[in-house]
Amino acid sequence: MIGIFITVAFTISGCLFFNRNKLINYTLLVLFIALLIVFSYVEYNHLNIRELGFFKPDALGVLLLIASCIVSIPVIIHGYRYIEKHNLDETPKSRGVFFGAMVLLISACSVVYLSGHIAVTWIFIEITTLSASTLIYHHRNLRALEGVWKYVFICAISITFVYIGILFLSLSLKDAGIDDMSFASLYANAGKLNPFWLKLAFLFIFTGFTAKLGLVPMYTAGIDAKDKAPAPAGALLASVLMNAGFVSIYRVYAVISRTPLEHWANTIMIIAALLSIFVATVYMTRIKNIKRMFAYSGIEHMGLVMLGLAAGGIGVYAAILHIILHTLIKPTLFLQFNQIYWVYQSKSIYDVGNYFKYNKVGAILLFLAFISATAMPPSGLFISEFLIFQSLFQAHYIIILLVVLILLTMIIWGFGLNIFKLLFTPHPTIDETRIPHISPWESFSQYLLLGLAVYLAYNPPVQFVTLLQAAVKLIK
Repeated sequence: MIGIFITVAFTISGCLFFNRNKLINYTLLVLFIALLIVFSYVEYNHLNIRELGFFKPDALGVLLLIASCIVSIPVIIHGYRYIEKHNLDETPKSRGVFFGAMVLLISACSVVYLSGHIAVTWIFIEITTLSASTLIYHHRNLRALEGVWKYVFICAISITFVYIGILFLSLSLKDAGIDDMSFASLYANAGKLNPFWLKLAFLFIFTGFTAKLGLVPMYTAGIDAKDKAPAPAGALLASVLMNAGFVSIYRVYAVISRTPLEHWANTIMIIAALLSIFVATVYMTRIKNIKRMFAYSGIEHMGLVMLGLAAGGIGVYAAILHIILHTLIKPTLFLQFNQIYWVYQSKSIYDVGNYFKYNKVGAILLFLAFISATAMPPSGLFISEFLIFQSLFQAHYIIILLVVLILLTMIIWGFGLNIFKLLFTPHPTIDETRIPHISPWESFSQYLLLGLAVYLAYNPPVQFVTLLQAAVKLIK
């Protein structure tokens, strides 16, 4: 099925890039959504069956694929609303390029989730860079140009790091007399790998993939990307693309976990995680750009995910659960930003206020999304964060746990200060006669995503828990 998916999805993307007919464009998008749903269903029913020699839909990949499918549907719908209503400067060419790049990004990430070979992962990660760059440059102004060049530059460095790491990994395999670089082969022969080359490989691969995951040291690429890209594209970059970075790091870490280097790798991840949460704290208590604030929130959550992985035990389960719930929650903030910008025509917190008066349904959604993103009950992330804290306590990382709790408290304060100003503080200079009417249905899909996150956290289906448990077993 994966061969059919790649062929059809990339064909649809190419047709969208070059077609200018509106009806054909939106028909192709409907076909892609149908393809993505069928693909997710088929791969779920073909767990751990190798396809085309390079792909294997394991539990983690299928979980992320299904989450991506769920999120991509409202993102594409809001992309349509953005093109047709929220951004009146669109042309048939810009519309086709926008949706072509969006389909390419979703497709490439879907393939990364199911990749069973590290070289294939590297190839399709590079495709995500190209498609994401197109989305970032959508507005074609100087700021968009600055954002896309920063993104391309940092991602070029990161992908080079990954390539060097793969070379070191191949040297480690060569010493063991192995020539198969599939993840299955790496797992089976992890104990035979040369520790020196394996250390270097992990350092370079981990550092390279932090550009996609949104983690120190290469987090800056994602911040500018989410800020400059249209809000529906930002929703994908903050969820689907970050998941591609996570699954790539997770599978390489699964190799390390089968060797005596596991503790060393845990130390590396804890350092990156703490620095990421610290960076998020510094910026979220000072920043006044709403979209960048949402983007820095993602860095905080990825830091928590890495802490869960490094702590081990229940932390690995919690880390995967956290990634899934974050995938559902974070896009709601970016999709709601479409409506915020439509009202105020600004991203600055100084230019907004009294949003509850102008868009009650959207304001309630934004308040609930804030509660969800900061992991306050009844947020689904409250469950996964609690389990991560429990794993840190059980692993005797008490000082790290206290530091993280202090930093998260500061993040909630900074995040809440801006959100409550946006929702309730009167705006003295706004011309209320020019405020557009926003249909409550604009926020409907976002309520569904938040509700699904709560449901999966507090009353998870048996099939969901089974997949989570199977994904955890990749780590030895």
